[in-house]
Amino acid sequence: MSNIGRAGRDTILVTGGAGFIGSNIAAALAADGWRIVVSDWFGTGSKWKNLAPTLLDDIVTPEATAAWLTRHHHRVEAIVHMGAISATTEADVDLIIARNIRATLDLWSFCAEHDIRFVYASSAATYGGGEHGFVDDQTPDHLAALRPLNAYGWSKLVVDRRVIEDVRAGRAKPPQWAGLKFFNVYGPLEAHKDDMRSVVHKIWPIAASGERVTLFKSHDPAYEDGGQLRDFVHVEDCVGVVRWLLGSPSVNGLFNVGTGKARSFADLARAVFTALGQAPKIDYVEMPEKIRGSYQYFTQADLGKLRGAGYNSDFLSLEEGVERYVRHLQSGRP
Repeated sequence: MSNIGRAGRDTILVTGGAGFIGSNIAAALAADGWRIVVSDWFGTGSKWKNLAPTLLDDIVTPEATAAWLTRHHHRVEAIVHMGAISATTEADVDLIIARNIRATLDLWSFCAEHDIRFVYASSAATYGGGEHGFVDDQTPDHLAALRPLNAYGWSKLVVDRRVIEDVRAGRAKPPQWAGLKFFNVYGPLEAHKDDMRSVVHKIWPIAASGERVTLFKSHDPAYEDGGQLRDFVHVEDCVGVVRWLLGSPSVNGLFNVGTGKARSFADLARAVFTALGQAPKIDYVEMPEKIRGSYQYFTQADLGKLRGAGYNSDFLSLEEGVERYVRHLQSGRP
C-alpha cells in the first residue's frame, strides 16, 4: 500500500503509538511510506522497544500534542487515535474521563476544524453483557440502549454517541471518520500491558516450560469451565482494517473489528499447546468474586457492516493466529 495523502499531507499522528495496537499500526504505516509521529508516554519501562524497528518522524508527549498539531496540522493527513486507559478494571473515573473522553473529543473537534481524517479506538466493551447483540448499529436509539459493564466501556460509548450525534445533526466533522470496536486483541508488542496482556501471552511461557496452565471456572451453568467464549482477533488483522480505511477515504462509521467467530478460552489454551507441540494441560480455578458480576461470557463481532463497506480480507483463524504469535514469542522479540 502506498502513500495516498492529499497534496502536502504526508504525515500520520498515532496517539498511544508506543502501546500494543498503536505500535503495530505505526510500524505498518511507516512501512507504507507515511511520516509517522507518535504521541505517548514512555516512563521507565520498556515500551520504547515496541518502536525500536520503526522509522519515526517525531515523538511527542500527550500533553504536548495539541501544541505540535497547532504547528504542523497542515501536513497531517490523519490522526489514528489509539491512546487511552485500556484497563477495564481502572477505578478512577475522573482519569478515564480525561484520557478517554475529553482527549478523544478534543481531537475529533481539531480534525473537523483542520480537515484531518480521524480513526479512533472504540471497543466491544461498549456492548456490555451483549443483551442487544454485537451488531455495530450506529443509530442513536441502538447506542442509547447499550449498557457497558465498566467505566472503560462507558467512556468509549460516550464518545461513539457524541460522534454519531454530531454527524446526525450536521455539525462539523472530519473528512473521514471511523470508530473501531476492537474485540479481544492479541499479538506482538503487548508485553508491557502487565495484567491486561492477552491470555496467550500469559500462558505461553508456562506451557513452554511443561507446566499446567490455569483458566477460570465458569459461574454460569450455560457454559462449562473454560467454555466462556470470546472473539479473539490477532493484532495483524486490526492493523489491516486501519490500513484499508486509510486507503478508502469515503468510508465512515462505527465498525466491529473481530473475526466474527467466538471461541472458548479452552480452545485458546489448546492452540497454545499445539503451537508448542505439546498435549494440553489445563486446570480450572475460581473466578475472583470482584469480577463475577461484570464478566462477559460471550462476545462475537458481527462483520456484516465492515464487509458491506468493502473490507474483503480474511481474518486469521484462532489456530493460525496463535501459532504465528507463539513463533514470534519464541524468537525472543517483545
